[in-house]
Amino acid sequence: MRYSYGITAALLAGGAAVSLMTGYPAGAQVAQNERLQISDAVPVPGAPASFADLTEALMPAVVNISTRQRVTVEQNNPFQGTPFSDLFGNPNGNGAPTTREAQSLGSGFIVSADGYVVTNNHVISPPGANAQLEEVTVTLPDGTEYEAEVVGTDVQSDLAVLKVSRAQPFPFVRFGDSANTRVGEWVIAIGNPFGLDGTVTSGIVSAVQRSTGSRGAFDRYIQTDASINRGNSGGPLFDMRGNVIGINNAILSPSGGSVGIGLAIPAESAAPVVEALMNGQEILRGYLGVQIVPVSEDFADALGIPVNSGEFIQAVQPGEPAAEAGLQAGDVVIKVGGDDVSRDQSLSYLVANIQPGTVVPIEFIRDGDRRTVNVTVGRRPSEEELQAQQFDPDDESSSTLDPETGNGMIEEVLGLQVIPITPQIARQLGVDSDTTGLVITAVDPNSDAARKGLGRGTMIFTANYADVAKASDLEAQLSEVQAEGREAILLRVAARGGPERSIPVRLRSN
Repeated sequence: MRYSYGITAALLAGGAAVSLMTGYPAGAQVAQNERLQISDAVPVPGAPASFADLTEALMPAVVNISTRQRVTVEQNNPFQGTPFSDLFGNPNGNGAPTTREAQSLGSGFIVSADGYVVTNNHVISPPGANAQLEEVTVTLPDGTEYEAEVVGTDVQSDLAVLKVSRAQPFPFVRFGDSANTRVGEWVIAIGNPFGLDGTVTSGIVSAVQRSTGSRGAFDRYIQTDASINRGNSGGPLFDMRGNVIGINNAILSPSGGSVGIGLAIPAESAAPVVEALMNGQEILRGYLGVQIVPVSEDFADALGIPVNSGEFIQAVQPGEPAAEAGLQAGDVVIKVGGDDVSRDQSLSYLVANIQPGTVVPIEFIRDGDRRTVNVTVGRRPSEEELQAQQFDPDDESSSTLDPETGNGMIEEVLGLQVIPITPQIARQLGVDSDTTGLVITAVDPNSDAARKGLGRGTMIFTANYADVAKASDLEAQLSEVQAEGREAILLRVAARGGPERSIPVRLRSN
């Protein structure tokens, strides 16, 4: 029998330079974990007699987070334009989108007496471009509810900071030093799985620096066997001294339920991001501009190097730091700034935690020889920009509309999803690297755009004779057309390898 395992977000969904936070603007207030007398709690050296004192001290700072969202739902009517259009979908037969309300639940914890709350970004982020966040509510263990302001979010690290206010100080907890966490140490998780407020589970640290295999810039977790389920996302993982050493983020499961493999974002990675978000600062991370894969046994045998020794460069993006420094496809990067590239420390992780503009030595293997080159680290693009760089015009499996990456108005009115043409995408499409415009990534097959032959890889240069270099440019022209009462928009387009042509595309009825 075969089983399929995968990372499941723990929410109902149904780094920067490392420096731990040492304080918040809390006046003379004392953190909940500082009120704790270690002698009254769990004896750290041996097996715990009870978690009761520890839980009693920490529980007041752990909160329930709920959101209210407005989701736009397309009403596709297969009988539209026929005498039977009123028998299906919208009674007017026009397929106009409708809206519905959605909710989500998660956990969080207060990190300052004046009401800053930490959680996961996915706890509060609407699921896709067709959803809009309308309200976030933070509920304390005593049942008191507060409307929360979203102070800042960071998609790449999956962290978010909220703010709630009241006259008297809030109970709060502080981050600990997860760098000193050891495998086998006792931990407890407090959160709201399945909406069950104030649920406490215990276990041990099963692994530190756990990689799930994605080799991403933030694929590094504390693994625990403390039970974590849907709704635990964003909640704290405490050590036996009451310090937050991790933020519960995901589970590894064949079924979506807890099987004793929970993953938490380490405090050493989370704390500086949280501090920056609280202070309104931009999160900057390093970037090389390479596509990499781990050195598997087959790669190692083919190259004559040890297995898991560094990472193999599949491609180098022109104009990016790696290319400027002379790194090439086929090189095997083994060290960054003196740190080994390994299974637990991917190249992406090491580089992301370097300040952009820093010059670092990178050691690599080329043609069997070890070489070193100095690289000026660049700035890591946003997730949207990274996705755009990975665009494959020939990938027909990605040609259908994706609700997670929709363009809102463009999708609703034209039935298209688009992204800006970057120099890399331009090269993939066979046009000059300085070409500006949009490229279609997906098309609704029931749209007029599809009937007119527009498909994945089609480039859009102008709309109503106005240049469109980004999605907002096209949205502006669509708004103008609608304001004037017109039912179609003139697009200047070109298929890959084809000539430019102008095509009138009818707008969907509202």
